[in-house]
Amino acid sequence: MKSRPSSDRYFIDIANVVATRTTCLRHAVGAVLARDQQILATGYNGAPSGTEHCLDIGCIRIRENIPSGKNHEKCRAVHAEQNAIIQAAIHGVSIAGATLYCTHQPCILCAKMLINSGIKRIVFEHAYPDTDTLDILKEAGVTIETITSDTL
Repeated sequence: MKSRPSSDRYFIDIANVVATRTTCLRHAVGAVLARDQQILATGYNGAPSGTEHCLDIGCIRIRENIPSGKNHEKCRAVHAEQNAIIQAAIHGVSIAGATLYCTHQPCILCAKMLINSGIKRIVFEHAYPDTDTLDILKEAGVTIETITSDTL
């Protein structure tokens, strides 16, 4: 008998599919905002609408050898979490009380946006070299969970 994936696994799997749309050369990140078992918005990392993609013009962070987790402002891409928040706002969808499912742990900039957006829980698959993020999320009372690739 086939086992049914948990809701967390289901939404993380969707986040991984969303990540396939990335235009970033370094990390394919996907995000899903969900509440009450319903998808509210999705996002992936890539250049702002109407601008050239890193896939086409190259990555400044690679050219300048900027390590992951540092100098976020040098990145051309809008992060997946930011794009999910933006999509919800554009479509008038409240995300207060929602859960973020993300392929990667949010960075500190996204964490602050998620806190102020009313996100109550974050589930991610891959760690990110930004330890301050976990501290500020815990301080704000956001539940943080890591899901592994073998978690149903």
